[in-house]
Amino acid sequence: MAKDCSFDIVSEVDMQEMDNAVNQTTKEIGQRYDFKGSKAEIVLEKDSLKLSAEDEYKLGAMLDILRTKMVKRNVPLKCLDPGKIESAFSGTVKQTVMIQKGISKEKGKAVVGYIKEQKLKVQAQIMDDQVRVIGAKKDDLQAVIQKLKEKDFGIELQFINFRS
Repeated sequence: MAKDCSFDIVSEVDMQEMDNAVNQTTKEIGQRYDFKGSKAEIVLEKDSLKLSAEDEYKLGAMLDILRTKMVKRNVPLKCLDPGKIESAFSGTVKQTVMIQKGISKEKGKAVVGYIKEQKLKVQAQIMDDQVRVIGAKKDDLQAVIQKLKEKDFGIELQFINFRS
């Protein structure tokens, strides 16, 4: 009997690295000339970031600084889902940026559907916030990984638990 191989597709964020990126962003905001004397703040909560600044320009600059720090720390940029900019008290603006972790049901269905379209001899199934792919041949699984890397699902995909 042939032994099946498998791997899991996940979308994870290293929250320690995200925390480090936020801390570096806060430090750079405190040192930059264009932020001198302004009330710019970025706070990391459990699954979101709270940004507040004096105007939309500074809010955008803070997000750009954060993205730069995230790239240097290998934190995927696709995990950020910026909300709309809202007015806050005393003329400031605020924005909530959600941190996407895991694969949602809709994205999972899209990934499974795309795998089935490839007509490879593998099976894909959604398990909570990840997708498991099972096949008899390692080559088929590697082909699935290659195809998934070529397509953009709007989230960062990682491939873990490769078992043969």
